[in-house]
Amino acid sequence: MDGGDGGDGGDGRRGVGARGVKPKPVAAARPPEVRLPPLAPYDGPLEPDGDYDGVELTGADLTGQDGAGARFLDSALRGCVLDGARLTAARFLDSVLEGVRGVGTDLAGAQLRDVEVVEARLGGAQLHGAVLERVWIRGGKADFPNLRTARLKDVVFDGCVLNEPDFARATLERVEFRDCVLIGADFSGVRMKDVDLRTVRRLEIARGVDALAGAVISPSQLLDLAPVFAAHLGLRVAD
Repeated sequence: MDGGDGGDGGDGRRGVGARGVKPKPVAAARPPEVRLPPLAPYDGPLEPDGDYDGVELTGADLTGQDGAGARFLDSALRGCVLDGARLTAARFLDSVLEGVRGVGTDLAGAQLRDVEVVEARLGGAQLHGAVLERVWIRGGKADFPNLRTARLKDVVFDGCVLNEPDFARATLERVEFRDCVLIGADFSGVRMKDVDLRTVRRLEIARGVDALAGAVISPSQLLDLAPVFAAHLGLRVAD
């Protein structure tokens, strides 16, 4: 026996933290499983509590329409205009939203489960109290989205821009921000578990830096956020 350290490469740590504790891996988000059947075209108006099963809306102007409580199952909305559309408590299940755009779209209390959102452009979307589970948001931009008290589980924001998103008092579990831009994010009172921010290209937190427990960031992001942490702690940095 030579009293060696078990092949640790000479630094005695090999895959462990500075105090000899192996970092806990971050649980990855579970992707949605969307397999759309052949879809029937639909060009009629939305109706409250409407049932839309296996339909495709392409290029429809849904401005100001009322689809509160509607259910979309195995369906697709492509290139639709959602300005001022009322979709409160609507359910999108096993569906695709592609190229949709809208200002003031009301999705408060909506449920999105096993949904792909592709290249959407939304301004002032209301998603407070919404439930997102196994949702993949690819590309696009959302200005001032309201996600207060929303519940997000197994959600991936992939290559999108979120301008002043409001996550106050929301619950985020297994949420990944991949190659995104987050500007002026409000995380006040957020509960986080396995939230991965490491590949965010631009990370600006306006409020709620104290709620980042349960998130993981990169060393460079830690340096970028140092002034925010210092301000939160009332710490003055002087030469």
